[in-house]
Amino acid sequence: MATPQSQPGTSLQLKRTFAAPRDRVFRAWTDAKEFALWFHPTTEHTTIISELNLKVGGKYQLEMRHKSGDVHKLSGTYQQIKPPEKLVFTWRWATDPPGQESIVAIEFHDLGASTEVALTHGMFPTAEERDKHAHGWNGCFEQFQNYLQ
Repeated sequence: MATPQSQPGTSLQLKRTFAAPRDRVFRAWTDAKEFALWFHPTTEHTTIISELNLKVGGKYQLEMRHKSGDVHKLSGTYQQIKPPEKLVFTWRWATDPPGQESIVAIEFHDLGASTEVALTHGMFPTAEERDKHAHGWNGCFEQFQNYLQ
């Protein structure tokens, strides 16, 4: 699978370096117990993972629950898994129209004691959707940073 491509302006790219070895960072993205502890945009959220089948064609399903009671359901399918270097998966909110999904590709670059995470989230239907996800991903990266400390 190639890196996600879409119309110009509807793809999001983020890079962030975390002070943890690559194996540790990769495991935090692929172990359901660890993933649930940090994969949400704020400390006011909790994440419940009902499925995380880490194999090509395997599915994941989760809920991000805000303390206000709002629940956001997310699911997708793993398209590429190359431990500890790369993950590619589809992304679909339960509220998205049928057939609409985007693609996330994450590369884990080994920097010794730290790891650069390069995320590309593409195939958004609009720039507005891209910008909403940029806010969410930046929040998740903040939670991930706190989790690793």
